[in-house]
Amino acid sequence: MQFHHHGYVSADPRVAPAAGTGIDRPANLPDEMDVLIVGSGPAGVTLAAQLAQYPEVHARLVERRPGRLEVGQADGIQARSVETFQAFGFAERIVAEAFHLTAMNFWTPDPANPEHIVRTQRTVDDAFGVSEFPHLIVNQARVLDYFAEAAANGPGRLRPDYGWEFVGLEVGTQGEYPVAVTLRRTTGDGVGTERVVHARYVVGCDGARSGVREAIGRRHLGGQSAHAWGVMDVLAVTDFPDIRTKCAIQSAHDGSILLIPREGGFLFRMYVDLGEVPEGDNGKVRTTPLASIVDQANRILRPYTLDVRDVAWWSVYEVGHRVTDKFDDVSVADTGTRDPHVFICGDACHTHSAKAGQGMNVSMQDGFNLGWKLGQVLTGRSAPSLLATYSAERQEIAQNLIDFDREWASMMARRPEDFASPEELGDFYVRTQEFPAGFMTQYKPSEIIGEDTYQHLATGYPIGKRFKSARAVRVADANPVHLGHHHRADGRWRLYAFADAPASGQSSAFADWAEWLASAPDSPVVRHTPVGGDIDAVFDVKVVYQQRHEDVDLARVPRAVLPRVGPFQLVDYEKVYAVDPDAGDYFDERGLDRGGVVVVVRPDQYVAHVLPLTAREELSAFLGRSLLVQH
Repeated sequence: MQFHHHGYVSADPRVAPAAGTGIDRPANLPDEMDVLIVGSGPAGVTLAAQLAQYPEVHARLVERRPGRLEVGQADGIQARSVETFQAFGFAERIVAEAFHLTAMNFWTPDPANPEHIVRTQRTVDDAFGVSEFPHLIVNQARVLDYFAEAAANGPGRLRPDYGWEFVGLEVGTQGEYPVAVTLRRTTGDGVGTERVVHARYVVGCDGARSGVREAIGRRHLGGQSAHAWGVMDVLAVTDFPDIRTKCAIQSAHDGSILLIPREGGFLFRMYVDLGEVPEGDNGKVRTTPLASIVDQANRILRPYTLDVRDVAWWSVYEVGHRVTDKFDDVSVADTGTRDPHVFICGDACHTHSAKAGQGMNVSMQDGFNLGWKLGQVLTGRSAPSLLATYSAERQEIAQNLIDFDREWASMMARRPEDFASPEELGDFYVRTQEFPAGFMTQYKPSEIIGEDTYQHLATGYPIGKRFKSARAVRVADANPVHLGHHHRADGRWRLYAFADAPASGQSSAFADWAEWLASAPDSPVVRHTPVGGDIDAVFDVKVVYQQRHEDVDLARVPRAVLPRVGPFQLVDYEKVYAVDPDAGDYFDERGLDRGGVVVVVRPDQYVAHVLPLTAREELSAFLGRSLLVQH
């Protein structure tokens, strides 16, 4: 964490000084704003936390509830989400309070006595080391709390406006704030009264029954499977030996259970198979009483028993798989002819089963993806056409999720005799683990994703996938760090230069590149940094040398990676790194060409391009596709 560069800080450094709209932010919901976020679920609070990092942007978040969510329904936190928490500055704290899911066990009918279950397989949760971050279980309400804190502590000081529900909207073609939104008061004085506010952009994060989605004429495509599940968070006494380990439990005749331990050491969740839903049920299965779910769980667990002492939350649902036909208000026919002004995120776009632990995780990535793009456009860094990439990127990811979840949910509902072997379900879980962990997302080439012409120079950084961190040593203070952990959700692009190692007396490709970057007229740093802004206001440039840290002479390091920042023009020493042989050579770990390579990373941590140090014109041209010249 860096601070003091604007003067001495004695209070909590996680609370950024209020700036821009954060200084004169009205206490009550105003009539006009840049962005109106509808709904404070995972997508909404992530979007709010990101927009709060842009001091010039006036964003508001309305929520129909009178206050914070107290009991969340989602609890699985995949490793990609923990990477995101790191970017927003609260990974360490939430990791400390969460349950760490490190293994999954599988139980099937005992061949000797099929009426009883027996453990048939133990698996490691992350068998392939896809992330240094853990898989967590923590209440959704706590996740929302942390994002809300990040939004409130950002320079934009964004806090929810509780007690307002969405009624409808109209998108006009004229004026600075073209979207008129009707809201209704749900709590406090004036309950039931309506008012109209105006916004440049509106984002519907208002759930599976999204009013914003309906208002822009988008359709939720798909349907429900004819299978029901009861879910309950319980405190119970049981002789089942794996009660504190995630388990998939299949009985011979009574269905399945997905068991998930919860944070705190005592609470756990059970998804209990209630079987096929008869045709014409018309939702009757959703009236199944809690006692019936507990009885069904006991039948599945035989010979073990479950004595439920307290129930924190429970529900009954039918598995549904739906994806909205588009994630903004521009029709397919009009795409490219006008820019979107209304967007939908999270469950408003995609719904699926809870068993792959994807709902909250994918929703947060929706908000992260859209947040920085709105921030770039509203601060004049990018043209509004950038916003069309949100629907283009996230709709395909949502469809991939639905396809995976449909397969996983159908396997969980399958009878034991339908599997080729007792290990088939466990083998599928291990083989596909990278997908639910959030690391199979790969965006296609666009104005913000380059072609793979030079992919061979950085094979460990596939273009379009998230930047996978590795360990390096910070040269100035000899601290071993994970390089990617310094990628904060501050709206900046990252240029990671992996330097060449020329022989004595030879010129350095990195030194030449860095000199061009710092001063040449066609340098993206020179072209896209606002006049009067810090030199690293738009691009955070870092270098990793192939030498050990003690062999790097800071006095000879180019000024592009030792920028002077803040009102006192202090030198930022946290941009120069070296390999950490004790943790593994960075260049070998990520397949980096030792002749030098630049890895361009978007503000949401996705690799946008890979280029050689000599491809200066290509780097400038690529970044110029989405960033506006500032002078």
